[in-house]
Parts: sequence; structure tokens; C-alpha cells
Amino acid sequence: MKQILLINDVVGHSHVGMAAMLPILTYLGHPVYNLPTALVSNTLDYGHFNIMETTDYMRGTLPVWQRLGFRFDAVCTGLMFSEEQACLVAAYCRHLSAEGCSVFVDPIMGDSGHLYNGISDRHVQLMREMVSVADLTFPNYTEACYLTGIPYCEGGMTWDEACRMLDGVAALGARSVLITSARIDGQTCVIGRRSEESVAGFRQRINEGPYFRLDYDEIPKAFHGTGDIFSAVLIGHLLKGEPLRQSTQTAMNVVSSLIERNIDQKDLCLGIPIEQCLDIL
Repeated sequence: MKQILLINDVVGHSHVGMAAMLPILTYLGHPVYNLPTALVSNTLDYGHFNIMETTDYMRGTLPVWQRLGFRFDAVCTGLMFSEEQACLVAAYCRHLSAEGCSVFVDPIMGDSGHLYNGISDRHVQLMREMVSVADLTFPNYTEACYLTGIPYCEGGMTWDEACRMLDGVAALGARSVLITSARIDGQTCVIGRRSEESVAGFRQRINEGPYFRLDYDEIPKAFHGTGDIFSAVLIGHLLKGEPLRQSTQTAMNVVSSLIERNIDQKDLCLGIPIEQCLDIL
């Protein structure tokens, strides 16, 4: 069992963010701590929302945990809400990394070529700061475009362009990179770049080469929170000792199965009721 710290938002009306990740990681056998970055009334796509940033709470909690001797094997960061918050979390992740903790960064910003409601260009700069401390980061294609400054292309990329984008994200400081929702020569896929050096906490099989790609067939249902589910399953299996590519494929399979099971759900903003579907894991 690995002690995992989740740093993400808590949404009051959806299975997204912390609410999607915590039950998965707990079900997979990992003790989970959580540090909310904000309390959010509902997902931002409803158009109206209320957000209470929790930077003061975070700043007060970290020294308490240090005094109590809490230790983590892995930390996963999600949505940041201010420059101060991002700097605080990045510094804490550097501290944890120096102690051998694996750092996973989900640079949550947007999808389908656009930033999410309420996300500004300043958030892009903050996410670059977070990615710089990551052992593994997993932006979607839109987020990778914003991180690297490469223009978004509706038709996707060639394999050579995809490898250059992976290299561009790695150049920010991330040791290993996945890009989800990529489109290569007309095929939807997840692409990856393994680190050329040892990474604390998970295996990579660098002898298979630095780059890989895993194809899948898109299901035309845009549930909120599937990225959080992907992240949780991915991290849970990596920390059980499974290699990067294998863990990525497992996470893809789980997300696909969850969407298919809940395909008739009307309000996609509610996310997937993960507690009712843990048998799929």
C-alpha cells in the first residue's frame, strides 16, 4: 500500500476532482489524504458557479502534517486557483520529491481546443510551474497545446508532430509525459514519452523506447470527470508496480467501460457515479 496525497478541488454537485479520485484509489488499496485547493459549488460548464479558494487552509495544514510526521509515497495535483497556491504546491512537491515521493501532475485547464470557463491565460503559466516538478504529467491534447504553445489542430497531428509535442512538455521539466485525447493520422489515442532516467515509485521499461501510443475508439459522450478517473486508475496501478504503458492501457479500458455502463445518463456534468461502478476496477 502507498500513502497518496490528492491536491485538487472539491465540487459540491458532481463526481469530478476529489470526489471521483478518492473512492477509486481507496478501492485499489491505497490510503488517501486530501488537500482541497478550492470548494466549488458545481462544475463550471453550468455557467454559474461559486468558488472559495482554500490557500490559507492549505498553508496552515502543511506544517501541521509535518509536525505530526505524515509521510507520502505519491502526490497528485489537479486544478490550481491562484499564483500563490501554485507556488505553494510546487514548492511542497519539490520537498516531497527530494524525499523520494512520486509527483503526478494533471494540468487541468481545458478541452476541445478551449480553456474551461473561469480559466485564464495566467492559469496556463501556473500549470507550467506545476509541470516543472512532475515525475509524470498527463495533459489532454488541448492542455498540451497550451503548455507548449503549439497551435491546436482540429485534425490532429502526425506521429512526428506528436513526438515533438511530448518533447515540448518534457522540456518544461516533467520527467515522463502522457497526452490524452490525441489524434494521430485520424486515429484517437493516448501517447506517451518515458523518462530516460529512473523515476521514483513506478516502472517504465525504457528498453522499449521512449515513445509509445495506445489507440482507442471514441465514445460520443463527454462525461465530466473522466480525466480524474483516468488519473486515479493510472496512479493506482503505477503504484502497484505496473509499468507506465500497461497502467495507461488499464486506465483507458476502465474509462471506456464506465462510459458504456452509464451511456444513458442525461446530465453529463454530474460525472459518473463511481461508487456504483467500482466492480469495473
